[in-house]
Amino acid sequence: MSKELLVFVKNPVAGKVKTRLGRDIGEEAALKIYLYLLHHTLKVCSRVKVKTTIYFSEHLSQEITSLYPGFSYCLQEGNDLGERMENAFRDAFSRGTKEAIIIGSDLYTLNENVLTEGFETLTQKDMVLGPAKDGGYYLLGLKHIPRGIFEEKAWGTDTILKSTLNNLKGYDVALLGELNDIDVLEDLMEYPELLKLAKSEQYGKTT
Repeated sequence: MSKELLVFVKNPVAGKVKTRLGRDIGEEAALKIYLYLLHHTLKVCSRVKVKTTIYFSEHLSQEITSLYPGFSYCLQEGNDLGERMENAFRDAFSRGTKEAIIIGSDLYTLNENVLTEGFETLTQKDMVLGPAKDGGYYLLGLKHIPRGIFEEKAWGTDTILKSTLNNLKGYDVALLGELNDIDVLEDLMEYPELLKLAKSEQYGKTT
């Protein structure tokens, strides 16, 4: 297929996911939130009619892969997030993909319309970015890898979107609507139902 969705996920282990959130609500509660967001993301991706490849951070999770058998699964490779994303895009393009979009698994408001709009926009533009409220981006769509786009970035800070756009000067870049990742307690407070989930017995199993 000419279009491919790349989804970066962390293996859901308490203390290794949503660490900033975990400092406020506890590691196990943060894990519950991450597991909910992970399954929400994968369910949304299953409704988008493109090839989807899930990139795990550490190892392939048999529990996750068995729940979503229609996806392809790989491991992230690289020393930092930028290197890992660049390698994932290179993998996709080496498979014959012409238009690739990468996302994470932190968006409670993610839906198939967001992803469909991303691919439709990428068809018309050189690149597409989905700005996050924290100064990063929740979606990046490429047809090739621009020089420097993943290099010398302070990942996890509010400079990412701005510095990435600086790398893309001269390209026809489209921005989608701004959305909010759930990384800290302030983000979580916007969604009372998720806060309630953190206190429940659901989504407590690690994989």
